[in-house]
Amino acid sequence: MNGRADFREPNAEVPRPIPHIGADYIPTEEERRVFAECNDESFWFRSVPLAATSMLITQGLISKGILSSHPKYGSIPKLIFACIMGYFAGKLSYVKTCQEKFKNLENSPLGEALRSGQARRSLPPGHYSQKSKYDSNMSDQSSFVTSPAADNIEKEMIPRYEPIPFSASMNESTPTGITDHIAQVKVNKYGDTWDE
Repeated sequence: MNGRADFREPNAEVPRPIPHIGADYIPTEEERRVFAECNDESFWFRSVPLAATSMLITQGLISKGILSSHPKYGSIPKLIFACIMGYFAGKLSYVKTCQEKFKNLENSPLGEALRSGQARRSLPPGHYSQKSKYDSNMSDQSSFVTSPAADNIEKEMIPRYEPIPFSASMNESTPTGITDHIAQVKVNKYGDTWDE
């Protein structure tokens, strides 16, 4: 023995380390193939149909007069905007499908990172022994559970509401310069005016 106690169960599964996927990561050939496949499928099966549909709906709304067309360029700016929004909506709608394709890859570090990320979210906290550098800083500060000391600090920082006393100069008995009296102006046949 080396003097350290090992508290692990004999048949317990040891979690594999999560691969680091950063900006310098070079994908494998299989991952590149899946990237290209995802790009093609998201374009042809999601982006093109959504862009065309959004353009047709926009043109229909312009034709019915619900949307106005530009005085100089007509419906072109709104149709281009609808096309761009449909394109990006199609790409974003395919993200989950593409993630599933990467998770199904056997020897893929990217697929392993996606699988372990999903497992980490679905298991209770503290299951993995690895923690990010932010977990240790944030574990003491929870936005849902506060300690009495934190409550006292919050009470000291937030100014108390002090009601403004009723001002005697603004009550109903004091005139404020606004009157209900409408001045009668009379005009004679020569155009002279006077108040009554």
